[in-house]
Amino acid sequence: MTDPIRLLIVDDHTVVRQGLCALIDEEPAFLVIGQATDGQEAVEKNRALRPDVILIDLAMPRMDGLQAIREIVAENSEARILVLSNYSDNQIVIQAIKAGASGYLHKSSSAEELLTAIHAVYRGESSLSPAIARILVNEINAAPSQSTPMPETLSKRETDVLDLIAKGLSNQEIAHTLTLSERTVSTHVSSVLRKLHLASRTQAALYAMQMEKIKKNG
Repeated sequence: MTDPIRLLIVDDHTVVRQGLCALIDEEPAFLVIGQATDGQEAVEKNRALRPDVILIDLAMPRMDGLQAIREIVAENSEARILVLSNYSDNQIVIQAIKAGASGYLHKSSSAEELLTAIHAVYRGESSLSPAIARILVNEINAAPSQSTPMPETLSKRETDVLDLIAKGLSNQEIAHTLTLSERTVSTHVSSVLRKLHLASRTQAALYAMQMEKIKKNG
């Protein structure tokens, strides 16, 4: 008999955790080995339990899901993380995927979609609900082509800011990382968008991802 997929469930709402546990407990292919109520606890539980798949919300106290994903992936690049969130905002989705999540489902997804996604993430595949996939496709289609001005047209500091945007950091986090004021970071972000003819931070993140692929492919 194949060992069950060991899960860590992370959500600050007790009723959500209980509902997920009740659903998963009915499936012999899965085993809930731990629960966490916020991002900080998620990092600690992941370190102690080493689950096969982490099912995580984004909006939580003390440490949000995005930061938790970053810290978990920093400790273990092989971590398999599936986001289950009410957020469907383009920028949040991109941030979660860039932070290291392997999949992203909206909480309105069916039980079958959730179980299928857990299996996919466990196998090392990406799993996105149709609605989330459409967001990514739309953003990629709206992203700049290779004819758009290259990052070299940016100043060194602007390039640094672009790199951190691509990693999903907020202005506050970028300010902390680069030892700048948030106002200065905001100015740099506006300059990056203007120079690269982009309409949003999400497009900036996608642009940086495209440029990185171009560099890797020679």
